[in-house]
Amino acid sequence: MTQAVRTIGDDYDARTLIGMRSPAANAIVVFYSATFLLLAVVSRDGVSSFWPIAVAVAAVSVGAVAIVRAPGDPLPMRPTWALTALGPVAVALVLGVLPIPVSSPLQTWPLGAVTAIYAFLCVRGRPGFAWLGMLSTITTCVVWATLTGQGPAHGLVMSVINLAPLLMATFFAYTIRPSARAIFTLREQTTRRAAAEAADSAILEERDRQLRRLDEQARPLLARIAAGDALSADERLACRLLEAHLRDSVRAPALTDPAVVAAARSARGRGVEVILLDDHAMDHATAEARRRFLDSVAEELFAAEAGAVTVRILPPGRDATATILCSTADSVRRVEFGSDGRPVGPSCI
Repeated sequence: MTQAVRTIGDDYDARTLIGMRSPAANAIVVFYSATFLLLAVVSRDGVSSFWPIAVAVAAVSVGAVAIVRAPGDPLPMRPTWALTALGPVAVALVLGVLPIPVSSPLQTWPLGAVTAIYAFLCVRGRPGFAWLGMLSTITTCVVWATLTGQGPAHGLVMSVINLAPLLMATFFAYTIRPSARAIFTLREQTTRRAAAEAADSAILEERDRQLRRLDEQARPLLARIAAGDALSADERLACRLLEAHLRDSVRAPALTDPAVVAAARSARGRGVEVILLDDHAMDHATAEARRRFLDSVAEELFAAEAGAVTVRILPPGRDATATILCSTADSVRRVEFGSDGRPVGPSCI
């Protein structure tokens, strides 16, 4: 009974498997509370005071809510101890104000109420505490019957019958809890396997796409080089542009937008040095912010006539998300971009 609590996640316990998180479970708790409140009211004939009975009704109602709502698997120790003590306390409160002998069997309603709570305490992973609470409740009945002159046998007979449902609940708990853990473990493994397969598939698809693109772009030039003929000036320029584009695709994958690729190729064809770098600050930016930033990059590259343009997406965690540095023989200009893709400094354009 001193087992440490091991929380395993909001969806990873027996409560989910048997529907204790559902609206129907909440409705049952309400019905449970209303039922014992009604029993307490209709069976008040001969009681010496009603307030202990009202306290007992409130206690078992709170206990039912705790059984359903308290997080953790198994149930944490604080609510476990409170629920263990609930049985003898509630029974003592009610028995202490009943007439001798009791005027109606309904007046012993706390026994049924706490039996239900102890049954679900077993399901919540605390069967030892449930049995401790039930034995304490039976002892309370025996002591009450002895003190009121009815004999200990009377207290034992009226309460020991509740051991049967608790025994069934214990058997059920020892059956369902390992099954619940196995089911959720398998579900978690299946989810991880599906995610790994999806990631592997995405990697393979991206590899095939890159290979197809490389084949389309590089094969003609490689075949021309392999032929051993001298390359023309246009072919050498095409090789340099292709090499720069392939380098960009490795160093700046976030900047491989068709508009940016076309603008960079055009700028390099005019003799502008273009450097593209991606340190991933825009990996989680919105599509609108990325589009706005990429359009700014493309406009700057199309406008460049000489010098160098360095576009860098900065590392995460900085005030700025990206920068464009424009340098010519006469000036150097720098613009910073925020997380919304808008310039936050002097524009280069």
